[in-house]
Amino acid sequence: MQDGNKKTLVLGASTNPERYSNIAIHRLLLHGHDVVPVGIKRGAVAGIKIINEKKAFENIDTVTLYLNPQRQQEYYDYILSLKPKRIVFNPGAENEELENLAKANGIEATEACTLVLLSTGQY
Repeated sequence: MQDGNKKTLVLGASTNPERYSNIAIHRLLLHGHDVVPVGIKRGAVAGIKIINEKKAFENIDTVTLYLNPQRQQEYYDYILSLKPKRIVFNPGAENEELENLAKANGIEATEACTLVLLSTGQY
């Protein structure tokens, strides 16, 4: 199973229950992970307020991306400043430029689906 709590920042968080970012937040919580939802729209998911600014957070294990590569560009410096152990590029979020920046900063870059990783015990 899982290897303890992996504090996860979900970039592209949405209040829409049909969005994969929303589903991922619920599943991460179900698996015992702390979640920091960051998105553009105001609201909350699973009772957690979506953060609308690029706030500094400590002890982020994983940043899981639900933004397309063009939308990611404005977050490059922010993501790297969080010093996560890894970045998960969910389907549609694959971005070779950010993957290379991550690796150059000692951050694991994984093209995968957070939901699949959780359901198969690989998260």
